[in-house]
Amino acid sequence: MIRLLLNLFLIILRLMPLVILYIALYRNPWHLRLKKAGITEKDVIVGDVRFHYAESEGDGKPVLLLLHAQMLDWFSYHRVMVPLSEYYHVYSVDYPGHGKTRCPDDYEMNAEQIGSSLAQFIEEVIGEPVYVSGNSSGGLLAVWLAANRPEWIKAAVLEDPPLFSSEYPAVRNTIAYRTFAVSEKAVREDNEGDYVRFWMSNSSEFFRNNTFPGARVMIGILISLARMLHWQNTLEIPFVPPLVREMIRGMDQYDPRFGKAFYDGTWNAGFDHAEALRRIRCPVLLIQADTSVLPDGTLNGAMSEENAQFACSRLQDVTFVRIHARHVVHLEVPEEYMNRVRKFAGAGTARTPEENR
Repeated sequence: MIRLLLNLFLIILRLMPLVILYIALYRNPWHLRLKKAGITEKDVIVGDVRFHYAESEGDGKPVLLLLHAQMLDWFSYHRVMVPLSEYYHVYSVDYPGHGKTRCPDDYEMNAEQIGSSLAQFIEEVIGEPVYVSGNSSGGLLAVWLAANRPEWIKAAVLEDPPLFSSEYPAVRNTIAYRTFAVSEKAVREDNEGDYVRFWMSNSSEFFRNNTFPGARVMIGILISLARMLHWQNTLEIPFVPPLVREMIRGMDQYDPRFGKAFYDGTWNAGFDHAEALRRIRCPVLLIQADTSVLPDGTLNGAMSEENAQFACSRLQDVTFVRIHARHVVHLEVPEEYMNRVRKFAGAGTARTPEENR
């Protein structure tokens, strides 16, 4: 056994110069694809927030606003933005607490504050009613927008949002709560401004369930090399599964106060999910990804079957679909996500802003 490990170490040592060279030259090919398709990154100051976002060319197409999941950023939509831009004027936005969007230190991380900032972004930057598609926490923000700023929302796609399950105290019985606990710990303790490292050292269960033995050590080495060789750029590393790569990219610029707000229940302050759904008048596509319940009763997913059924009962105009995929549906099964969105947002007549009031 010792001889085998020694041989493995020697192989890795010999390959290290090639690994370093590859990382030095590495550039996610999707960046070039997005650029060739006319999708550009931009920054704009709206109120007290400097929003970072990516935008496709318009040409009079209907607007589709994409809101990513927690701990990711706008780039998580890279696999669907180009084909969607053939039919829509696409905006993919880093909302506060994520990516390169910046907000004041005293900015409150809750649905009311962030939803209001996004509504102001729609009004001042986009300037017309939009189709909105939100994943996870982005889905909750889509609910907030449709309920509270109906004049700006034509229709909403809710991609596996944690409806009811993320409200306190129900959130304490979810798998996500373990991640929120790490965020709370990072805010409470000194994470040395490096949330990626802090999360990795406190998330052995994630690596055990989503990667291979030794992956955490290998990823740590890759992160160190990538930061050394691309110190001015967003952290992106090769050799790992897409979801893990996107999480590392997102968490490199993530504000753990966002997750802490879910941990202590303040994110949903004044935002009752059932009441918000009841007030939505526009068409809604509710997508539920795979979900299960662990032996100890912990919800392993965004919504339980009961959560999804209750959400549908509160909505006046809802299309419900289950998709066999993990939480970030648009990243795992992009074709199915795009087909669902196009069928939903391209068919039928959208209500006017006055009808949505």
